[in-house]
Amino acid sequence: MISVQAEQLSKTYNRRIVFSDLTFTHSEGVLGISGSNGSGKSTLLKCMAGLLRPKSGTLIWKLGVEVFSKEQIKPLLGFSAPYINLYDELSAYENLEFLRKVGGHHVSPQEITSALEYVQMGDFRDQLFKELSTGQRQRVKLASSLITNPQILFLDEPGSNLDEKGHELVKKIVTDQKEKGTLVILASNDTKEIELCDNVVNLVNG
Repeated sequence: MISVQAEQLSKTYNRRIVFSDLTFTHSEGVLGISGSNGSGKSTLLKCMAGLLRPKSGTLIWKLGVEVFSKEQIKPLLGFSAPYINLYDELSAYENLEFLRKVGGHHVSPQEITSALEYVQMGDFRDQLFKELSTGQRQRVKLASSLITNPQILFLDEPGSNLDEKGHELVKKIVTDQKEKGTLVILASNDTKEIELCDNVVNLVNG
């Protein structure tokens, strides 16, 4: 079982405090990161995923009792966020295929097709990413976070730009991943998404 422990975690930009003295542990199910816009949700996710370095404090990832380094954790991660862009000149299918290859994973055409069908984008698999609507792009981004079968899944505002069916998809992804035993970390200011979480860290600006 993978677990994460944050101890007195702080992050600042210049003199602005994004968050400070965060301490929490999580080991099973879905961890929610809630807060208003600008409260530091995305920054915290990036720190947890090793994309940003906190100013102070420690983050400890464990598999059972074994402590994992950042290098050991990164291959286990899936990450979806509205601000992470895919390649405009590649199709939805080609983007997922490229991500699998870059990550050193075996590429199975059926797995890629299944991932696109799972997010209801099977009919758009050959369409260029730049030609997709914002909601369709978000669905492909969600598929990109799942294509490597991650053991730790970061979802930053997963319902962004999605319609009602898209929000149902987010709920399905969270439920399915939880049932698989994936450690899900979801950042959102949407109360319906936070309700999907087993534990919640609530951030307050500054």
